[in-house]
Amino acid sequence: MTEDASGTTPSSEVRALLRALDGQRRHVLGILDGLDPKDLRRPVLPSGWHCLGLVQHLALDVERFWFRAVVAGNEEVIHDLTSGDEAWKVAPEVPAVDVLDRYRREAERADAVITATPADAALAWWPHDLFGEPHLHTLRDVLLHVITETACHAGHLDAVREMIDGRRWLVLT
Repeated sequence: MTEDASGTTPSSEVRALLRALDGQRRHVLGILDGLDPKDLRRPVLPSGWHCLGLVQHLALDVERFWFRAVVAGNEEVIHDLTSGDEAWKVAPEVPAVDVLDRYRREAERADAVITATPADAALAWWPHDLFGEPHLHTLRDVLLHVITETACHAGHLDAVREMIDGRRWLVLT
């Protein structure tokens, strides 16, 4: 990893955390590879969510929210945040590829914030109305939180994909 646009080089810790996050992002996209648009929108679990909704949630409520809003304090992003479960809902006319591309773009934007921010940098904004007093305090905290959340959702996608067509991401024997 080289210098970012601001001329800073991320610490080895940030680079390691970013590699872990990238692995989970690849898992999310990889487990969905080859699913047709109908299956990407097919609810499998009783809660009714579908794969595209989960990916949109990761794009908007995870990557955009935690990095561009909370870490960077981007006022435009903060103003445009949705509430409730809106991010999970993908309009029928929105092509699946658009949702997947949005996730990739939000990950790239998040990476720009991550690589420009020291691991122990204080957060620029905190959503008190959602979470009360801060329980995350630095970029490091947010990275660990997002790695965990993305890995959890990758596991959800693993289970759903296996239920749809039997494909499994990683099988250890």
